[in-house]
Amino acid sequence: MAETGLYEYEPGLTDAEFEHIEHEYGFEFADDHRAFLAAGLPINIPPEEGQAWPKPWPEWRGGDLDSLREQLDWPVEGVLLDVEHGGFWHESWGERPVSPAVALERARQHLAKAPVLVPVYAHRYLPAGRGTSGHPVLSMWQTDTIYYGEDLVDYVHREFDETRDEVDESGNPRATVPFWRDLLARFEKATPLQPEGT
Repeated sequence: MAETGLYEYEPGLTDAEFEHIEHEYGFEFADDHRAFLAAGLPINIPPEEGQAWPKPWPEWRGGDLDSLREQLDWPVEGVLLDVEHGGFWHESWGERPVSPAVALERARQHLAKAPVLVPVYAHRYLPAGRGTSGHPVLSMWQTDTIYYGEDLVDYVHREFDETRDEVDESGNPRATVPFWRDLLARFEKATPLQPEGT
């Protein structure tokens, strides 16, 4: 990304900053995500006209706390939206309550137990978890969840390397985190890793 000259960076997050963020938001970065943010912190530049996400990079340093919380909540809130308006119900949750309000509350309780997903860029996410790495990057849009990179390095090449040659589509990523992998299974018959737009 740095070689393209298209992106701006600040010095990477320090150990103290990581500790503060993880304490404030109640998760730990995966090791590769942590290494990425320690090497250099990508910063948002003024958006292009029509850009869907005006601030796609999470502003871990000095950002608006509410905005960060919204990005962290995005995957769960998207699923809840599909529960409320799209008829989604995960089979592990048991029988869906007849009352929409009760169904929504029950879904919220189940989702509180799902592993935390941490924003990488816009609606691209990695699972949280110190001592873990190599997770596929997931593109989250409500329950429409697809692979967007076999791991963080592959994702960066796919999303940001405008000089790359053809992308090798022969990979076979496998998400391992509970619940979110089930959403992926619903769409694996579609073309995995094919960009669906921002």
